Amino acid sequence: MTIHSGVYALPIVDLSRAQSADAATRAAFFGDLRKTLHDHGFFYLTGHGVDQKLVENVLATSKRFFKLPLEERLKIEMINSPHFRGYTRVGLEYTRGQQDWREQVDINTESAAESIGPDTPPWKRLIGPNQWPEALPELKPLLLAYQAEVTRVGISVLKAIAAALGQDENVFASTYTPYPSQLLKIIRYPGRDVAASSQGVGAHKDGGFVTVLLQDVVEGLRVRTEEGVWLDAPPIPGTFVINTGELLELATNGYVRADVHDVVAPPPGVERFSVAFFLSAFYEATVPLLDLPEELAAQKRGLTSDPLNPLFREVGRNHLKSRLRSHPDVARAHHSDLLSPEELAKPAVASAY
Repeated sequence: MTIHSGVYALPIVDLSRAQSADAATRAAFFGDLRKTLHDHGFFYLTGHGVDQKLVENVLATSKRFFKLPLEERLKIEMINSPHFRGYTRVGLEYTRGQQDWREQVDINTESAAESIGPDTPPWKRLIGPNQWPEALPELKPLLLAYQAEVTRVGISVLKAIAAALGQDENVFASTYTPYPSQLLKIIRYPGRDVAASSQGVGAHKDGGFVTVLLQDVVEGLRVRTEEGVWLDAPPIPGTFVINTGELLELATNGYVRADVHDVVAPPPGVERFSVAFFLSAFYEATVPLLDLPEELAAQKRGLTSDPLNPLFREVGRNHLKSRLRSHPDVARAHHSDLLSPEELAKPAVASAY
């Protein structure tokens, strides 16, 4: 295993400072956070209040899932789910045409499936139950408990971001109340004795408000600055890595960017594990455009222009776009009516971005 040591390129943000009784401490916290958000939106988070025993249990149980025989993992393969939930095998996703070397399980908010008719908004097809492995029954209650905790953390971070941008801390509450989108992934990256390249997952952006990433002990995460410099984000025990997503870019007209990042596959004989949580608005929401203070508004950079990844203020439309693109096998099996003849004629190659 490789464990990074030395100076870290990303800032460390102590969330407990946001609730300090000292006004100067709070002001300094929001000033530091505001600078980080504008620079690159990636930082380590401490003071989050998540029980370390829960974190350790989630990582240990996730590793047990990936050690299950392949036939057990395939019982919850995503192709079974019209809601894009479940297991994806190593090498089945691509980013910008290049193969990603990871396997993962996707879960989201646990709910009943919606009744779908000809006039139902297409994004309602994303709502439904998760798939859970019969061979590891303890995974379901554990991941749902963890999902609830990182949802709390993500909303606390989002409130702090709002305050740092000169807004009421609840400015986004109408987009995640009574429930946000709660996409959680447990992920395994095999070493380069298995992977055919160094690409664990290729350069991409996240689609939600914020991502709360739990890393195990093996490094590999990198973030690209506006200047094109790649910064390493190795694990720091007791922290999460937070990064800002496309909804914040939309809400701030580019003052906060959804930052490009990737994961480098670990060395031969080494596995990398992580648990990624993507906090987003509920599907019916529309992302507001914030009225930023004059000094911040002057630093807005506009929205990223990328024909491969158009951004929409309609949250459900953004989510559906992402799911159809990243899992075309599921799209063809369950949602072929949403695909164009051109899309149906192309090879079913997945793309995380």
